[in-house]
Amino acid sequence: MEDIAGWIAPAATMVAAMMTAANLGSRITGWGFVVFTIGSVAWTVVAISTGQRNLLAANIFLSGVNLIGIWRWLGREARLDDGARAARRHSRAAAVPDLFAITAMEGQPLKGLDGAHLGSVAGATAEVASGRIAYLLVRIGGVAGIGESFRALGWDAVTPEGGGFRTALSEPALAALPEVDPACWPAAAADLPQPKMRGPS
Repeated sequence: MEDIAGWIAPAATMVAAMMTAANLGSRITGWGFVVFTIGSVAWTVVAISTGQRNLLAANIFLSGVNLIGIWRWLGREARLDDGARAARRHSRAAAVPDLFAITAMEGQPLKGLDGAHLGSVAGATAEVASGRIAYLLVRIGGVAGIGESFRALGWDAVTPEGGGFRTALSEPALAALPEVDPACWPAAAADLPQPKMRGPS
């Protein structure tokens, strides 16, 4: 039993860390905490078998933290995500403007007119007075955050479409836009390139 737990504990902890760090949505994060809990239970077995009181105390505490994480991400946050998806679905079926959840924008893909993947949304800004989205901050290139760069695209330069966004800009045109320091976003959208959407030629 101790040997099995000794293998499960580190494996579950590593898998759970990757699941939660990936930030792939409430359910993946929530299941990451489930796997963390499995790891904590396995570490508890190891601690009891080897008489390591400090390891036992730490993992009893972490099991409680993991249960809170499960409640938050598989409970509350998952319900909010479901509600946002329902609002979008119902708005499409009704004679009202289509809706989408602002909180769901981060990580959404940006595609060109030909469907090619150009980048992903890193964030967005909105005007205080009107609530209108001013621009998207788009992440392009890089692997796991290394070598990535950022560009700002005015709201008029993109169209929400099928769980992401589409732009008339080509990949070279997007890359040619001024690079944005992720620690210092543009103060206004007025000076950003805002090409109008056009149909394929």
